[in-house]
Amino acid sequence: MSLNILFAGAPGKFADYGPHLTHALRHAGLDAHVSRDIAPEEVDYMVYEPTGQVSDFTPFTRLRAVLSLWAGVEDIVANTTLTQPLARMADTGLREGMVEWVTAHVLRHHLGIDTHIRGQDGQWRAGVIPPLARHRSVSILGTGALGAACGQALSRLGFDVAGWSRRPKSDLGFASLSGAEGLKKALARAEILVLLLPLTAKTTHLITTETLALMPSGAFVINPGRGPLIDDDALLAALDAGQIAHATLDVFATEPLPPDHPYWAHPRVTVTPHIASATRPDTAAEFVARNIARVEKGLPLLAQVDPAEKY
Repeated sequence: MSLNILFAGAPGKFADYGPHLTHALRHAGLDAHVSRDIAPEEVDYMVYEPTGQVSDFTPFTRLRAVLSLWAGVEDIVANTTLTQPLARMADTGLREGMVEWVTAHVLRHHLGIDTHIRGQDGQWRAGVIPPLARHRSVSILGTGALGAACGQALSRLGFDVAGWSRRPKSDLGFASLSGAEGLKKALARAEILVLLLPLTAKTTHLITTETLALMPSGAFVINPGRGPLIDDDALLAALDAGQIAHATLDVFATEPLPPDHPYWAHPRVTVTPHIASATRPDTAAEFVARNIARVEKGLPLLAQVDPAEKY
């Protein structure tokens, strides 16, 4: 019997995703029909974005799993009609893109590249030599799939990396810190801080005046995770005071970032428009097909969201 898979992504995306999903499902050995138009009671699996056409999951009586196209799921788990298993996106393209973006900006700040890009003024600044990577401490808050991959890449380059999560982890390939005391240690050593935490009630405004004060003076903050992890007023004050040398920010509490937001004009802030990484149709389709094949074999979903933890 053919599986019915509803594409409930943002309008206009089916043209890109449809062919890749059909190919990936066939390659996974699945007999499946993918469409944007399937009666709710006939849907077996749903490929989903909150910006798509589905807001009420109640009519989907035989739905076995929801496969999100987004890595962040806070907007999905807030939907109280969703009772089916949910998997966040964890495709290889998303991971590779994040590793490349984070590595680029860590190296940018580590090497002081901005000094030379902005200093084309005839002054020979030969005395400013960056330390080697092994002498630079990088802390990553959030050691899920993306944080772990970034930490491993930076470790391979020689950086002194430590990751922080709420619970201890032993298989990261770099130092692991956890709990309240671990967070303090992670911040205290963070010459460069990378934020890759999920957004939950416990992580909202984790970066405040108090936590920024724990960091070494002149540290750098890089946030490709979730905008509300940071208290914007606190970060701006820390930048003005020199406690934080520079903040590279890809995500924001309000997106697009309003034109009059202070971040745009601040000389110590770099704004990028939520491009650190993105779901790519080809690799996302492969991940979706792999997950559907697992469920059909009676196996648990990869990257399944814990309803209690909200991520």
